[in-house]
Amino acid sequence: MGITEADITAINEGDYDPFDEKERAVLLWAEHVTLNTARERDDVFQEVKKHFTDTEIVELTMVITYFNMRNKFNDALGIPIEAQEEIDRNKIRRKNPDDLKAYLEALLADWPDEFPEAGSGA
Repeated sequence: MGITEADITAINEGDYDPFDEKERAVLLWAEHVTLNTARERDDVFQEVKKHFTDTEIVELTMVITYFNMRNKFNDALGIPIEAQEEIDRNKIRRKNPDDLKAYLEALLADWPDEFPEAGSGA
């Protein structure tokens, strides 16, 4: 599971052949979102629509643009990429999915029916 060094090399070289049709659609969409040409490429959007719902496309686009923003932010400030040792150390800190689910369910159970208006002092 995950992505291999060979996958990364293929992506960096623009070689999407090792990937299945759905993965190629994602890679092409990510490329055009990143280059800010997605709006001009209805053919790419239609290919993505073959594999994903509208909601999934929104989520996919959000993830792509989020990581674009992070990359630009880090590049602009000269923030280095994490060392592999730090990445490995952070993997140990991963939470149990059942614990996360319980936390989110508790959060939703206490979610207010409405929120106070801004400036109301509440």
